[in-house]
Amino acid sequence: MAVSGSTQALQDCRILVVEDEYFIAEDMALALERLGATVIGPASDREKALALLSSSEQVDAAVLDINLRGAAVFPVADALIEQGIPFVFATGYAPASVPQAYSSVPCWEKPFNPNDLAQVLPPLVRVAR
Repeated sequence: MAVSGSTQALQDCRILVVEDEYFIAEDMALALERLGATVIGPASDREKALALLSSSEQVDAAVLDINLRGAAVFPVADALIEQGIPFVFATGYAPASVPQAYSSVPCWEKPFNPNDLAQVLPPLVRVAR
């Protein structure tokens, strides 16, 4: 799994990964770390994700799975919006199933290549900084 582009595209960026499937979370963390990011989490449920967001952890961007063991991740998305932190959805749901309130959020359908998804984050982080 080669990562194209700069291997340090996310240097000094702290990325929150919210994913309940262990192997997907691990693959995403490795892909982000290859780009120089520090991974926060992964958080397997929204309570852990919200706890990380309310802690002193700096978060520059996030990757959110929409369905976390039957619970919607939208409270986490709302907290990220309130804090001005960019994020993407990584989900098994079609983009049309995402509520209108989040229509501007990039949505990646599973299955996806974690390396490809990681490549989407550097421009989002640069815009937010």
